[in-house]
Formats: sequence, structure tokens, C-alpha cells
Amino acid sequence: MIALDLIGIGTGNPDHVTLAAIRAMSQADLILLPRKGDEKSDLADLRRQICATHLSDLSRVVEFDLPLRDAKTAYLDAVNDWHDAIAACWKATIDAHLPGGGRVALLVWGDPSLYDSTLRIAARLGITPRVVPGVTSLSVLTAAHAIPLNDLGAPVVITTGRRLRDAGWPADADAVAVMLDAGGAFSTLDPQGVTIWWGAYLGMPHEALIHGPLAEVAQQILDTRAALRAQHGWIMDIYLLHR
Repeated sequence: MIALDLIGIGTGNPDHVTLAAIRAMSQADLILLPRKGDEKSDLADLRRQICATHLSDLSRVVEFDLPLRDAKTAYLDAVNDWHDAIAACWKATIDAHLPGGGRVALLVWGDPSLYDSTLRIAARLGITPRVVPGVTSLSVLTAAHAIPLNDLGAPVVITTGRRLRDAGWPADADAVAVMLDAGGAFSTLDPQGVTIWWGAYLGMPHEALIHGPLAEVAQQILDTRAALRAQHGWIMDIYLLHR
């Protein structure tokens, strides 16, 4: 029988790995470490670093290559097909390395509950996992800028760049946190009266932060984002908008 732990490990800073996460890692018979290709090798390196820091036995850590998402298929269809393929990869790797059953762990960026699909992929295997919460990119962003997430007694909407671009500013929201933006969805908004707090590679040594009135810093963010992506080959960023 297979038991599965989904362990939130924060946004790249080994200091953000909680004691509960370390305990869960030490209890695992097998830790699956995904590789996302050469462009995102930094992410695999950080997972390796976390394992090396907190585990005495690295023989339990097994790497596997994630399948690629079909960029030519409609978004939701492509994502569902991609999740099916990832679930098949998990099963094949678990069957190969833990045929007698045991406890498997996956290290999840940020927290498994916030715009992450490992819970949905686990459901495809018929497994109800144990979830160890992690430090989210949203909490790291607000900490890095030393700001509260919400105005006094006011709501916050967490959405994606795709939704912001397609639907505009969410109704009745004073603050909007935007994740999974392929780049510059904020530039589709009327910038008047809007302030942005932006961050990339949060928690990592090359963390980058910009904030200010959207009308004044939007182009700076776009230029910085493009330069960082060219330099590192990949980028993960998030931002908070207030108006």
C-alpha cells in the first residue's frame, strides 16, 4: 500500500522549510524529485540542496523527468492531459522503486493548496495524501515588501494572469494578487490609482523586487522581467495590486 505526502517547501530558501516538512521528509521511504528540463535546472538544484541539508540518506531520493504540456492544445484540455501524463509518471516511478509499498513524498514549491496541481494529480491515482503546508509565494512577497496583504477590513482576490488579462479587475476587490502570469497582464489595466508590488525568484539568492504606482513602474517591471528571463532561462514571479 502506498501512502503519499505532499510537502510544501516554500519558494526556494532552505530556511523556509518547516520542522514539520523536515520530519515528513525523514519519514519517507521514497522522495520523488521532478526535473523540468535544462531551462529550469535551478529548481531541481534547490530541491537537491534541501534534501542534502535535511536528509542523512539520499539513496531514498529518486529523480524523474516531467512530461511537457502541449502548448498547441486548448489550455484546460492541455492541462488535464498533462496531469494524466504526470500521474502516469508518478505511478511508474513508484512501482519501479517502491514495489512493496511504503510512504512516498513529493516536495512542492510554496504550499500544495495555492495554484499547485499535485493534489489533483494525486486524486488521479486514487490516493488521499497527507499535506504538509509550506510558506507561500504570496506570504514571501508581502514579507519582502514589508506590507499587509489587505487594506483594513477589505477583501483580497487571488487570481491568475490569464484571468486578469481576459476579465479585467475582479469585481468588488480592493486588492488583487496575481500568480501564473506569462508576462505583463497588469499592462492591460487602467493604471490610474493602482499600486503594484512585484517580485520574482522570491526567497532565492537572485530575488528581484519592484514597487510603485503602476503607471510609473509597469515598463520597468516588463523590462526587468524580460532581462531576468533571458539571463536565467526561466522566471517565476507574482505581484499584488491595490487601488
